[in-house]
Amino acid sequence: MSEAAQVSGETAADTVEAMLSVNNIEVIYDHVILVLKGVSLEVPTGGIVALLGANGAGKTTTLKAISNLLHAERGEVTKGSILFEGEAVQALTPNNLVKRGVIQVMEGRHCFEHLTVEDNLLTGAYTRSDGRAAIRQDLEMVYDYFPRLRERRSSLAGYTSGGEQQMTAIGRALMARPKMILLDEPSMGLAPQLVETIFERIRRLNEQEGVTFLLAEQNTNVALKYATYGYILENGRVVLDGAAKSLRENEDVKEFYLGLSTSGRKSYRDVKHYKRRKRWLA
Repeated sequence: MSEAAQVSGETAADTVEAMLSVNNIEVIYDHVILVLKGVSLEVPTGGIVALLGANGAGKTTTLKAISNLLHAERGEVTKGSILFEGEAVQALTPNNLVKRGVIQVMEGRHCFEHLTVEDNLLTGAYTRSDGRAAIRQDLEMVYDYFPRLRERRSSLAGYTSGGEQQMTAIGRALMARPKMILLDEPSMGLAPQLVETIFERIRRLNEQEGVTFLLAEQNTNVALKYATYGYILENGRVVLDGAAKSLRENEDVKEFYLGLSTSGRKSYRDVKHYKRRKRWLA
């Protein structure tokens, strides 16, 4: 258990059964490049857990290890285990994992640009066999959460804004009726107001639809505002974890990730040599 968890006396799944357990995994690319080094984390059923860290820390690789998308990039989990609802899932194909209820929304939104917004949403239901009426009902549910998509339903996705494409990507994932969504950098490239809108919808989907979220995010401030628990990655390792409230109040997190300290905001000149001073790396 890391420093923050020891201080707070909490873990991500203290009171709620873990839906996802990642246990001491290592990931290697091209048989030689070690990217993740003993990463462990838990996501409780019904929780919102944030995976935090700078660009290149290993957040996206962690999500792809869970969703089994590593093989497309010549990566593999060489050690450890990944359990979803108590069962090992490393051997499942991404398609079978989606059927089990785990779906990843990729960084950069990745809409089908030549399809309309509505057709993009409907592609998310390709694994379902519960009939057109149920799919149409869920499509209306997506439109209720993202009214802008209802307005743009007939527009080609490639001609919509970045925020609308992010909403489309999340809505497409919802059409698969997931138990858990792995959300990679939802705030990337969006204006602050749109970022708040996206995260407010994530909170509502979590509370009202019971969707569990594991989200990778560089925007530590907004992620810890909406998450219940967080893990901070650096150089492929978890260096700190704890309840979101305890991380927000942690002086190291304030200084090195929120740009704040007890003496006020730090400049990049003050922070850029942080590795020498971080208490958790001492």
